[in-house]
Amino acid sequence: MRAGIEKIIASAIQAAIECGELSLEEMPDPSVERPKDIEHGDWASSVAMKLAKPARMNPRKIAEIICSHISDGEMIESTEIAGPGFINFKLKSSAFQEVIRKARVEGADFGRVDVGEHKRIQVEFVSANPTGPMHVGHGRWAALGNSLCNILDHAGWDVSREFYINDAGSQMDNFANSVDARYQQLCGIDAELPENGYGGSYVTAIAQRILDAEGDKWASASSEERSAAFKEIAYKMMLDNMRELLASIGVQFDVWFSERSLYAKDDGGKSAIEKTLEELDAGGYLYAKDDATWFRSTDFGDDKDRVLVKQDGSYTYFMPDIAYHQNKFSRGFDRVIDILGADHHGYVVRIKSAMEALGNGGKLDILLGQLVNLFRDGEAVRMSKRSGEMITFEELIEEVGADATKYLMLAKSADQPIDFDISVAKKQDSSNPVYYVQYAHARICSILRRAGREVREDADLSLLVEPSEIGLARKISEFSEVVESCAKDFAPYRMTHYIEALAASFHQFYTNCQVLVDDARLADARLYLCDATRNVIATALGLVGVTAPERM
Repeated sequence: MRAGIEKIIASAIQAAIECGELSLEEMPDPSVERPKDIEHGDWASSVAMKLAKPARMNPRKIAEIICSHISDGEMIESTEIAGPGFINFKLKSSAFQEVIRKARVEGADFGRVDVGEHKRIQVEFVSANPTGPMHVGHGRWAALGNSLCNILDHAGWDVSREFYINDAGSQMDNFANSVDARYQQLCGIDAELPENGYGGSYVTAIAQRILDAEGDKWASASSEERSAAFKEIAYKMMLDNMRELLASIGVQFDVWFSERSLYAKDDGGKSAIEKTLEELDAGGYLYAKDDATWFRSTDFGDDKDRVLVKQDGSYTYFMPDIAYHQNKFSRGFDRVIDILGADHHGYVVRIKSAMEALGNGGKLDILLGQLVNLFRDGEAVRMSKRSGEMITFEELIEEVGADATKYLMLAKSADQPIDFDISVAKKQDSSNPVYYVQYAHARICSILRRAGREVREDADLSLLVEPSEIGLARKISEFSEVVESCAKDFAPYRMTHYIEALAASFHQFYTNCQVLVDDARLADARLYLCDATRNVIATALGLVGVTAPERM
């Protein structure tokens, strides 16, 4: 709809130029926006004010000239010039009736835009150490990343979803040694949990699984043998748990990338990390100081240079991260997005600096997800009733459900903390936003069932002229704009706001306009509007990763 109005304005300006009423060297951007007050029309343009200087004319006069050349019998009902030169457009009912038909005919493809122009984009999200269960923060990043990928796909990007497995480094050894200690204890051997070990009850559960499966055969092995074996066994158990949990809530990944692979030697005897170091060195971005190797990140705006290779020859955590991101771009992605925890705030400039040094400047975006604060009836909740430890993401899903959890995790912008009230999430009434929007979809399905007949493809939509009908159609027409906005700004939370507004518009329509009336033609038209609305709600819910139930 926006594109149609802008095309009409552009044609009017071109006509004014051709007949000598406007003198312009180049065509302006005829962009339009929705007025905050519907009384001012359906769309508004400030193009006349933008043309005042190049056309050397009063903007109201320019607006009058443009309006005099606007003639679109199918879309525009009237134009009005307001203030210093705004042009307000009121659309015909037929324009909204056409939107209704399009929304139903296009099905799940309704609202698609081509922001991405089919370019390749990779989104890395959730990414966790396989040393413990996923926490509630991981749940927020799962919801955010999953929804963002869905929206980017709807906006014309070729999307790849990636999970980065932090499976290298000392934390994996600490994890293995912790499992080893618990295994020995279960075998009746006096063993102490190592310093910096993992003390959660899940570690004992892993050790018990090993004991159940393989008995006490590892009790007589050397500590080195046990740790090496348990490292792989426990790693696989935790990774399988993450895969299964995420898949169970509809979050899938195209790639599970192992940090270990960055250290593996290729046929030429070099690892990805070593080759990335060579690239940085060849560009003149490395130097030696205090027996360490430093990256000149201050050349790109960082507050200080960063160590990549320590005095003992080992890598800092930053070095494999650089190699990993270089690997992403080597796979041909035009754009890369990382979704990380807010504690990575200081990391943003340095990793972007490294990408710029390697020739990929401006292609990396990093979204920082803020904390999730759990409440129950307004009281803070920090500990699990089951284990006496932190509440895990899996426990939250079990209590609240995947739909409510994911939806409420998206309710705010990623850069804002979320206060997640478990009691609200479980409510089956309009105070729970996910219930409210799902109920709207279920209510429409109920109406369609009660109608007892198929929705007529040839329904006469010209009968839909009531304010509530046009208001609902107007809200439907906003869907593609919301998709575009969410995709451009990486802001899926706006989609939840839209769904709630769309559900509210439907409930208002349903209150004001009886659907199953005696007039068969009007009933068919309203059933068509209901089904079109159902499709948009279902599509929008799908984009945020939530199901659209037919019964509730």
